[in-house]
Amino acid sequence: MNTTEYLVTGMTCGHCEISVREEVQEVSGVQGVEVSHRTGRLVVTGNQPVQDAAVIAALEAAGYQGVRSK
Repeated sequence: MNTTEYLVTGMTCGHCEISVREEVQEVSGVQGVEVSHRTGRLVVTGNQPVQDAAVIAALEAAGYQGVRSK
């Protein structure tokens, strides 16, 4: 299982988490999504590596900005 973590800015509540989760779950290869507005953390899991550009585009579609954590 591959796990990638992102830092997301702009989330302020549980509804933000839902928006992010719904968009990111649509990315090809994503099998699991954990997101917290309190920490700004997004963890994406899948059987194969997920493309960062696709996850970041999904975040932008939900109205947020994100970068991959190092």
